[in-house]
Parts: sequence; C-alpha cells; structure tokens
Amino acid sequence: MVNFVCICFQLVYLLLVLAFFSHITWAVKGNSLCKQTGMGEIRPHSVTITEFGAVGDGVTLNTKAFQNAIFYLNSFADKGGAKLFVPAGRWLTGSFDLISHLTLWLDKDAVILGSMNSDDWPVVDPLPSYGRGRELPGGRHRSLIYGRNLTDVIITGGNGTIDGQGSVWWNWFRSKTLNYTRPHLVELMNSTGVVISNLTFLNSPFWTIHPVYCSHVIVQDVTILAPLDSPNTDGIDPDSSDDVCIEDCYISTGDDLISIKSGWDEYGISFARPSRNIIIRRLTGHNRNGSGIAIGSEMSGGVSEVYAENIYFFNSSTGIILKTARGRGGYVRNIYISNVTLVGVDTAIFFNSNFSQHPDEFYDPNSLPVIERITFKDVIGDNIKVAGLLKGIEGDSFRHICLLNITLDVTTKSPWNCSNIQGYSSLVSPETCEPLKESIYPKHYSDCYLLPNHLRSSGNQNKGSWLFSS
Repeated sequence: MVNFVCICFQLVYLLLVLAFFSHITWAVKGNSLCKQTGMGEIRPHSVTITEFGAVGDGVTLNTKAFQNAIFYLNSFADKGGAKLFVPAGRWLTGSFDLISHLTLWLDKDAVILGSMNSDDWPVVDPLPSYGRGRELPGGRHRSLIYGRNLTDVIITGGNGTIDGQGSVWWNWFRSKTLNYTRPHLVELMNSTGVVISNLTFLNSPFWTIHPVYCSHVIVQDVTILAPLDSPNTDGIDPDSSDDVCIEDCYISTGDDLISIKSGWDEYGISFARPSRNIIIRRLTGHNRNGSGIAIGSEMSGGVSEVYAENIYFFNSSTGIILKTARGRGGYVRNIYISNVTLVGVDTAIFFNSNFSQHPDEFYDPNSLPVIERITFKDVIGDNIKVAGLLKGIEGDSFRHICLLNITLDVTTKSPWNCSNIQGYSSLVSPETCEPLKESIYPKHYSDCYLLPNHLRSSGNQNKGSWLFSS
C-alpha cells in the first residue's frame, strides 16, 4: 500500500513538472514571437521625403516622390538598410512599393493620405489562394502601401497617421460601380520579419492591414478607425501567415476587428498555406456589423494554434465568431481564447456555418471543414443578448468545443442555441446547451485544447489564465 501511494505521488509530481515546463515553453515562445527584434536598430542611411520633391499640403500628389525615394534607398538594402522619414504634413499619394531592410517612419504630425482617384491604385493579379478578387472576378486594386517578397520591413513612427480616405470606395461599392475589388490600406505578400507599430490607420477602402503568405509579423500599439457603417473595413487580417503577434491595439471599424484567413474554397485548398501560430493580446475595440475576433470565412488552407487573451469588446455585434460553409474544406483546430470581457455585445460566441459566398461554380460542396479543439475560458459579459449561437454543419461534427468558467449576463430567454456540435463545459452561466453539457472534469479535460497544461482547480473562477502571463 505504501509503495502504491509513493508511485501515485511520484506520478502526480511528474505531471506537475511536465505541466510547468510546458507552460514555460509556450511562455518563452510567445514572448519571443512578440519581441521586436528590429525596432532598436538604427538604419545607417536615412532620407526625408521632402528631399524628393514631396509637398505636404494635402493636395499635391506625391506618388512619384515616394517611389523615387524608395528606389534610391534600395541601393542601401545590402548596406544595413535605410529609413524614409515622413515629417509633419499631409502627404497625398497613390500606391507605392516598399523594399527590404526599410523603415518607413512617420512623424507624430505626419498624415499619409490615399488618393481618391482609383487610377492611382494599380490593378494587380488576384491572390492564388482566392482565385479571383474577393468582391469581383478578375484582378484587384493594389494597396496604398504594398510590398512583396520582402525581408525586414518596419512601418512605424511617433503615432503618425495613414488615412486611406476610403469613403469614395465605399460609395462605389454601395452603388455597385466598382470594376475591381477594393484595395487594402497596407498589404505585404510573401514577406518575413514585418513590424507595424505606433501608428494610427484611418478609413481603409477595404481590409486595413493584410499580411498574406507572410512569416514573423508583429503588429503592436496601433489604432485602427473607420466609421461603424463602412463596408468590410476589417482591422487586421492575417491570411495564410504564420508566427503573427498582434498586441496592444485599439480597433473600431465597420467589420471584423481581426479576421484570420487562409484562402477561399478550392483555391485555398489547392494553395494549402495555413495560418498558424497567431497570438492576440490586449485587444480593445468595437463594431456594429462584424465581430471582435473572427476565423474565416475564407479558411480553406487551414487555421491552427491561435492564442488570444486579455480581450475587451464593447457595444458590438459579435464577440468571437467562426465563419465557414460547405465547400470551404480546410480546418480550424487548436484555438485557445481566454480572459475575455464583453459589454453590450449582441452574441458572445457565434459559429456561423452558412457563409455561402463562393469564388465560382467549381467548388466542391462535399468538401467539409474540420472544426475541433476550440477552448473558451474565463469569459465574462454584461448586457449580452445571446450567449452562444453555435451552428455546425449537418453530417460534419464540430467536436471538442470546450467552455470553462464563463459567466454572462444574458437579456434573452434562450441564451444558447446549438446544433451539430459536440463538446464539454464546466462553470458556465447561464447553463449551456445540451451538446455541451457534459462536464470537462474529470474525464474530458484532455480533449480540450491546452487545458491539461493548467492543472487548475475548476473552482478557481475569474482569476485569469497564467498561460500567457508576461
């Protein structure tokens, strides 16, 4: 009997040690991923945009000045890189390209203004993982600040502003007079070592910040604003990208504040580049027509290893949403969302499986997404209309959906509506729906993503996760 007790004690101790080291491993990885490695570097070469004839009066078009300055700085790319300084003023420009080993630095009173003439935003090929423009067949307008196949790019400053002046694009969209898909404000493709920080982004024509096919991306300390009724003005959309850190941001737009994507139907499946290893921390914001954090609906290349914590959304349509549909294929797995506060949100958690827009008629309706191992933990909410609207796809189980320590003040009589999902819950108020009523503890905690690493008492409520503590 003594030997048995000893063996049990040693086993528990071993489990505790393993849990401790698994926490350290992730904490180190998370902190390393979010560390700005290039911000402290001084570029050995620097020029000011005025040296190339730019005029900051808000009227003179400065596209050539930006293009010429960056062309000149390209000669220093292999000599430690270069910095382009944008001083105080209102600098009207069309689309321009960045280069590797470049810092674009905006003074606190500098405003880069996007031209309101569509001819100043060239049309480029559609993304291969989408097969066509997201809004219309064919090409798409290039973003205001654009780059591809780059390394070591920093867009930052003393909280200067980049204003897309998107109202003209929104009007063209509403009146159905667009010929091509609207442009983003910033898009970087096939690039690595990207830092975007300490800036304010206003009035994007379409999605605001769009890293696509990128690795090692940091977005920190940015403010993103657009009118609450502006169409599809997402804040930050990592798309088929990995090792992305988004933290300390305030976003208020007309659509999703953050939307994680990875390609559209058969094109995304064929391109097969997932979005993975994405950290979202200390995000605050609101909207009326989208969600705080979205996954999808374009998720056909797969989305996994997403970690979000310390989130505050207010006066919003939806807190967290998963968007998918028949024909999307792909997968969403290993998602962990914790320490969320919601105030005045219509729907706290939403799984919408009826996003039925498709790029063309060649998608496979039998290609079903795999949705599994999604954990929501330590969520509180006040003045919430619906706690959860969790709709899977008939014949396609959404499994291992786990809810732990969730307390929502719900104003409707039917707080949960669930179908075609499977999972577990503990310490959820109001009581969750039937498919999730089976308790996480003691049998199913290993089915829930990351919960085995906590080994926390299920009685500890509203203490916050230590997984991401920094």
